[in-house]
Amino acid sequence: MPSIIEITVYHFDELPEAGKDNARAWYREGAFDHDWYGAVYEDFQRIAEILGIRLRTRASRLMGGGTSESPCIWFTGFWSQGDGAAWEGSYSFSKGACSAIRSYAPRDEELHRIADALLAIQRRNFYQLQAEVRHRGNYYHAFTMDISVTRESPVGQDLTEGAESAVIDLLRDLARWLYRQLEQEYDYLSSDAAVDEALLANGYTFTESGRRA
Repeated sequence: MPSIIEITVYHFDELPEAGKDNARAWYREGAFDHDWYGAVYEDFQRIAEILGIRLRTRASRLMGGGTSESPCIWFTGFWSQGDGAAWEGSYSFSKGACSAIRSYAPRDEELHRIADALLAIQRRNFYQLQAEVRHRGNYYHAFTMDISVTRESPVGQDLTEGAESAVIDLLRDLARWLYRQLEQEYDYLSSDAAVDEALLANGYTFTESGRRA
């Protein structure tokens, strides 16, 4: 014969500390199943555009069938020595990039440095430098990006000394910058403060031990 069992449930802020720890652990187990990095990717796409980078895209399957175009950006993290971020695309001179990046990200000195250095190299090469960036291998970090740099000179002038390695280093620096933004976003979203806020906002209930109820 069926019977009714009554249990007492608690909202997150009503739990004892040990229960709160268990509730946080439950939330973190599934909190990163969605595309939590979407805002970082969108920010990076805008920054890439400002600097003169056209990211390649790839077809991604949607939940309901069909496909959409996603930027060629990848990362792994954040615990192993080989973790990092990589991207694919093409780079060419973008007029006004230095002032535009300062307007978009006024406090980000690393982006300012990258934009300024790219401008200096382009100036020495009459703004004719271009680069193609491709990812290779099964890992994702700055050194998995194969970068070829050319100078589109109408009279066949070569790149100035050191220009190729400088452009390669700066485009890889941008991948490292992206990885730091992803790591910071992950750290914030998984912090106790952010998790507590999400648990309260969603009105989840738990047993006293912090088990989802």
